[in-house]
Amino acid sequence: MTSTDETERARQLRSELAAAVVRGERADGWRAAVETVPRHRFAPGFCLPAEKPSPQGFTRWEPVTAKLDPERWLAAVYTNQSLVTQLDGDEPDWDRPEPHGGGSPTSSSTLPSLVLRMWEDADLAEGQDILEIGTGSGYSTALACERYGSDAITSLEVDDHRLEQAATALYGLGYTPDLAVADGLYGYWPSAPFDRIVAACSVLTVPRSWIAQTRPGGKILTTLGGWQFGFGRTLLTVHEDGTASGPLLPGTVSFMLARPHQAPGFGNPAHWNSLLTDVPPTTARHTVDWLTAATEKAFFTRFLVQSALPNSQITTVDGTTFLIDVTTGSVAALAPEGDLLRVRQAGPLRLWDRVEEILGAHTAAGHPGPETFRLTVDAAGQHLQHPEMPVISLE
Repeated sequence: MTSTDETERARQLRSELAAAVVRGERADGWRAAVETVPRHRFAPGFCLPAEKPSPQGFTRWEPVTAKLDPERWLAAVYTNQSLVTQLDGDEPDWDRPEPHGGGSPTSSSTLPSLVLRMWEDADLAEGQDILEIGTGSGYSTALACERYGSDAITSLEVDDHRLEQAATALYGLGYTPDLAVADGLYGYWPSAPFDRIVAACSVLTVPRSWIAQTRPGGKILTTLGGWQFGFGRTLLTVHEDGTASGPLLPGTVSFMLARPHQAPGFGNPAHWNSLLTDVPPTTARHTVDWLTAATEKAFFTRFLVQSALPNSQITTVDGTTFLIDVTTGSVAALAPEGDLLRVRQAGPLRLWDRVEEILGAHTAAGHPGPETFRLTVDAAGQHLQHPEMPVISLE
């Protein structure tokens, strides 16, 4: 494929992508941005999952570059999908990339429909000062620059190599936002205050620095994530008194956790199981499906449980599901026994008792969805509130 052919093909694919992801209320301004910004300039190389896993059962990641397979590369770039650009914090050598067995994505070019959804949900307007947490590939930054102008955008990236690549692409296309290598959890005082803060990563709790750096009446859009892989999004409005509040947003959206918020290793489940040796089992009132099922209802219920147990992690080994809290040394193990689910617990926190409290309250309230909950952040902490459920503290 010659460069001229690539340019014409890319333009055609951008038009098709815009038609696929820009609809209804998105049409004003965003269609032109998607049709204009060349995503391929921000993704010279990426990894896609192979059809078959590795012999060990892990995802096999195949490198895709313009040099290896230009047709596949360009088609994938303009498909509405996320493109993994980094695994386990290691930057691939895109001149000589190798397949990768296993590993966790640590940076990506987010699927365009989600990028647009985040920018739209942030309630942006002309003339606002906007802080983006997580530059990543720079593609979402470029869309915002195209839509609102480079002078409106400050974007932070914790990974210096990632930011270097993003900056090269952005500046090469004429976009000149303020860029900085920085831990986004602290915001960015040199460019504060902001009218909008939009996070392209998940956080355990809303950083207080974001609230301090947002003008009264300004808004913060972020995804709340955690160690049980539950996610919820919130759009907070910052008030004159330095507090913030706002609803959870509908839908299921997930982002990688901010690196400082990543879960600590919890060790060997067999060691944790040894703490339960002399503990007599009891019968659980609820199943573990609400924590492990791949359904939208289960995703949100898991988020509520995770919010109530913010330091707990979940894993399943040989049919036994473990809840482990490394901060207190608490553990719960759940194993099927015929038609029953038997649970053993040890440590200062009765983890499964708290799970059942949340599951029971959510069931009694009729399994309300995320849009019926409200998050408040004030001097007393960060709390999820629902009129028919007990308050859940995230801290």
